[in-house]
Amino acid sequence: MWRLPHANNLVLPHNTYVLDRKQGDVNGDGIPDKVYLVGEKPDGSSGIFEEHITLIIIDGYSQHMTTVELRNNAGYNATLFLGDFNHDHVADILVRIDAGGSGGYLYAYLYSFRNNMLKELFNSDSYNKEYSFHMHYENMYKASVSSPSLNVLFLLDLTTKGPEYLSQFYQEDGKLKKPTQGEVLALGELYPIVVQRNDMNYDLYVLQRIIGTINADTLGYVENLLTWEQDHFRSARLTVSILGSQLITPYA
Repeated sequence: MWRLPHANNLVLPHNTYVLDRKQGDVNGDGIPDKVYLVGEKPDGSSGIFEEHITLIIIDGYSQHMTTVELRNNAGYNATLFLGDFNHDHVADILVRIDAGGSGGYLYAYLYSFRNNMLKELFNSDSYNKEYSFHMHYENMYKASVSSPSLNVLFLLDLTTKGPEYLSQFYQEDGKLKKPTQGEVLALGELYPIVVQRNDMNYDLYVLQRIIGTINADTLGYVENLLTWEQDHFRSARLTVSILGSQLITPYA
């Protein structure tokens, strides 16, 4: 068990470490609170893999400790960020954990702790269910990224990928050799950003990678700007970005 001695420093079990710490008023009483991410490192202090990652909040006034078990609690580079996302003038708590692996997935959780009451504002699992996309190669060297539930369609121009790449999927007349699918991966990056500088409330900027038939073939990104509205995040801007290519002779 974690415990808090009179020195206001965490005493952790063997092989458990403080992964990140922040200080700020997260319950709204005007007194800075202490926020920790702690977790076990099976390979010791020098190891990069972290498991049983837990959020700990210590009330700056009473020193009462609240522990929060995370749904996905193993990965790499667990970090904290404090900022006001839900427009209540009290800092919220953002947790990010790299899942690892070739997909580059990210676990993310956002909590409000106003009045010492924990409320989840965002989690990556729910996001991935809501913002799910299909990717298909189309005739004439295009790819479609679509979501029927969101009623949105994007078209990607694949002509800059070059003849060697395109010949894998297309005949010389631009028609597909056979139906081919790519994939839009789950949430891969999430950043807190300030869009309206006057109020200093934070939004969430989310990226999902668009790939071809193999993971190494990145075609672009779905970019989603989430802003808080009343009691939930809504998409303020949903776009697709593509990677640049070298200028070729007709455009030089």
